[in-house]
Amino acid sequence: MLAQNLLIIGALIFGVLGTVHLVYTFFTDNFSPRDPSVEAAMSGTSPILTGETTLWRAWVGFNASHSLGAIVFAIFYIMLASAHMPVIRQTPAFAWLALINALAWLALARKYWFRIPFFGIAVSCGCFFLACVLLAF
Repeated sequence: MLAQNLLIIGALIFGVLGTVHLVYTFFTDNFSPRDPSVEAAMSGTSPILTGETTLWRAWVGFNASHSLGAIVFAIFYIMLASAHMPVIRQTPAFAWLALINALAWLALARKYWFRIPFFGIAVSCGCFFLACVLLAF
């Protein structure tokens, strides 16, 4: 039961972070540059890859897809741990996969992001790790 709760809590953290990120992306200017000329330059420039978008539209899209990835990850693991815990017990690789994924996001948070997502993801990693240890015994 504790392993199940830890998996759900770890996933909930990702869900909250992803949801807040999605709200910030579309309903605030929190991800806008402090210097308005940067946004103007990004809006007027396309990446070398394609002229079908601008760097600003790509930036918004990357933020939105990043949020959706965290939300889907959270929903999947909340549903799996809530309704199919015997599957996780029989195949602990599911729990380890959650931990490995969270550790990858933690590395990204450490290198590229800021304190709040780093600490949230670190707590999530701790929950997933403890769940994996509990499932091993």
